Amino acid sequence: MQIIILGAAAGGGFPQWNSNAPGCNRARCGDFLAPLRTQASVAVSHDGERWFILNAAPDLRQQINATPALHPRNGLRDSPIAGVVLTGGDVDVIAGLLTLRERQPFAVHATRRIHYVLDANPIFEVLARDVVTRGAHALDMPFALDDALTARFFAVPGKVPLYLEGDGADPPPIVVDDTTVGLEIRDGDHRLLFIPGCAAITDDLRARIEGADILFFDGTLWRDDEMIAAGIGHKTGKRMGHMSLGGSDGTIAALAPVHVGRKVIIHMNNSNPVLLADSPEHAEAEAAGWIVGEDGMEFTL
Repeated sequence: MQIIILGAAAGGGFPQWNSNAPGCNRARCGDFLAPLRTQASVAVSHDGERWFILNAAPDLRQQINATPALHPRNGLRDSPIAGVVLTGGDVDVIAGLLTLRERQPFAVHATRRIHYVLDANPIFEVLARDVVTRGAHALDMPFALDDALTARFFAVPGKVPLYLEGDGADPPPIVVDDTTVGLEIRDGDHRLLFIPGCAAITDDLRARIEGADILFFDGTLWRDDEMIAAGIGHKTGKRMGHMSLGGSDGTIAALAPVHVGRKVIIHMNNSNPVLLADSPEHAEAEAAGWIVGEDGMEFTL
């Protein structure tokens, strides 16, 4: 299995277009210790010929151009992208689908709930249904991506996308259903887990992660009140449906006893100091056995 990180940042990317924060300015100025990152997406292939995109980030066109494996190869219109697999309905997960609107055949795989989000917005009809197939899949039911790769969705603790929350005063509860899902991909010998959004690690989720060959996991924030402390937001990570990396109740501590071949942090918010290669947080994550994801990183299983 061949894997390429197309984007490792959370919504807005790094640097975020309107952020004047020190970390974003370091990235904007070309600081090699603060490398630019586009919004979270990963490409997977069994043979290097047919590729599947995990989450269609708004930066997808830029990511394709930066990734030779995804360039056209034959004829005037061509793409090695055979499908897109969606793990949620957030803008930074689905907006990139609009980039793929040129009547190029591929498949969109998602849960029925996420397909309902797409179906309810007529702008996604630019993906002509006579060319682009839409596969709706139940949780924990395997489905074929191609002859070699099998996938399945599974529920992880999360919440509805911000734009679907409604006007109620109370924050929506954390739920474990097909609103926020993780993705497992197998090739017969290896197992990849892709979990770019997660509000908590349950015993069931910990058991599912155990023994995976590679895990891509939500690294939105380092600490729960990070955005509040930085003066750039009023919501905690928990309110946004993301657990934090650091601390005694964070992801790094929670997954320390779990055996995984490689653990990769993706979906990092521009406020997260782990993005900076010279930060104590970056060093702590690496010392704990985590790889801090960067655009263009490649892995082979």
